[in-house]
Amino acid sequence: MMRKGLILTAAVGCMVLTGCNKKMSDFKAEYFSTNPNPLAVVGEKVPATVTANIPQKFFQKNAEVTVTPTLVYAGKESKSNPSMMQGEKVRGNYPVVSYANGGTVTIPANYDYEADMQSSDLYLDFNVKQGKKTYTLPRVKVAKGVVSTATLADAATVTPAVAPDKFQRIINEKYSADIKFLINQTNIRASELRQASLGDLHKTIKEAQKDAKKEVEGINISSYASPEGGVKLNTRIASGREKNTQAYLNKELKKNKISETGNLTADFTAQDWDGFQKLVSASNIQDKDLILSVLSMYKDPEKREREIRNLSSVFDQLAKEVLPKLRYSRLTASINTIGKTDEEMKEAYEKDPATLNVEELLYYANTLTGNDKAKAYKECTEVYPNDYRGYNNLGLCQYKAKDYKSAKANFEKAASLNPQSNEAKMNLGLCSLLARNYEDANQKLGSAAGVKELGEALGVYYIKTGDYNAAVNAFGDAKTNNAALAQILTKDYSKAKNTLAAIVEPDAVTYYLMALLGARTNNESMVTSNLRQAVKLDSKLASRAKNDLEFAKFNLSGVI
Repeated sequence: MMRKGLILTAAVGCMVLTGCNKKMSDFKAEYFSTNPNPLAVVGEKVPATVTANIPQKFFQKNAEVTVTPTLVYAGKESKSNPSMMQGEKVRGNYPVVSYANGGTVTIPANYDYEADMQSSDLYLDFNVKQGKKTYTLPRVKVAKGVVSTATLADAATVTPAVAPDKFQRIINEKYSADIKFLINQTNIRASELRQASLGDLHKTIKEAQKDAKKEVEGINISSYASPEGGVKLNTRIASGREKNTQAYLNKELKKNKISETGNLTADFTAQDWDGFQKLVSASNIQDKDLILSVLSMYKDPEKREREIRNLSSVFDQLAKEVLPKLRYSRLTASINTIGKTDEEMKEAYEKDPATLNVEELLYYANTLTGNDKAKAYKECTEVYPNDYRGYNNLGLCQYKAKDYKSAKANFEKAASLNPQSNEAKMNLGLCSLLARNYEDANQKLGSAAGVKELGEALGVYYIKTGDYNAAVNAFGDAKTNNAALAQILTKDYSKAKNTLAAIVEPDAVTYYLMALLGARTNNESMVTSNLRQAVKLDSKLASRAKNDLEFAKFNLSGVI
């Protein structure tokens, strides 16, 4: 009797302790919730969080469970890092699930996205260890499919940065000569008229009239009196100098038979205090700081003159070195040099590209399209091999033609010739972005500040790295597919619709994004009409749409 009692007591003890070695029961799908469900591409990853809500009296006290989230697709499996959970009698550092009360455990998952993952299932695999025994439990399906909308971001559609030419159709240059006057005098001395600078000015004006590629835009006379002797006197003197200089100029123009002079203007300054201040500042006069302080203290010209004259120690030096330089008339001719027309450049280019200077050649190349543009930039690299812009812009043409290897080589050449070129930096960053080297893309794009094309490149970078709000900010008001995609990913559907509608040359992706907007706003006609146009322009989008969970609730049988 005692032996039977002991056996019965032991059996009851085992039951109280939930079983000496009782196996775990199968996990059920209702124990798990997945966020998001379906999964979604973020950047180029597929992240998810599975929350396990384990019920009471399920998890064995001596059990240690390894949970491996596994994505199954196209006959392949991709496993995320495993997570652990343990019963309360296991000595370990993993989340504990109570037998009596159950518990909640978070199971993260993350995968590198592949296109086949659109049609997929997320399972949890379970491996159990109890003491020395290990066994597996049936896998449990916890999510279905991957939304891949973010993968529509395309670095190949970003326009690389162009290195601009500095060509100017009209180049304006100023030519000047001064006529000096004696103190309180307005008459022009014969010695002044024999100056080389004055002769050169007349010669320049005469040659400009004869040259079909030049025009005299205008001639100005500015006359001055030194700031001494009072405003009334200096007004009369400066005015007289202006009058006499203008009469002299008219006589010379007539003598040289110059009729095309543009706008002739004349003015005078009674007391040239600005010129006085500049000359004093640049001088070696001992007390110049004292003189400059007088100018800052007094605005009235007569007070200024009086105070400066009181500085008897320096006034004589001013009268000798500074004031004579302020008694003059300045004649200034504004002459335009007119550059080649587009037709003239075309003619010169076809005969010999080397007859064009680098700015003309770069400008002309940019007026061309397609292969002609690339050919012209190639000519530029040959004629001007040390100018980085030809290589950069040739690379731009190659990038747009999808010859990415050649494009990168030319961007690198441009950067080697001019390491400070932000255009080359941005374009190399674009190549890194295309190659999915996001760390290098970030470094290069981050050093290309000021390039007008940078926003589009940065926007794609942020989409590819999963920062959709930053992408929206980078795109700004750009009207591109990539910009609209960023707005869709941040659920600003109204703005995305406006962006897509404003695209000048919509393509297949434009219409596909419109269809996505229709799906997200439950507009079936918007889905079908735009998807039909997208597939018409690019038949490859039919297979994508077929597996795209964005369209799961719509009947696409008549569209694709």
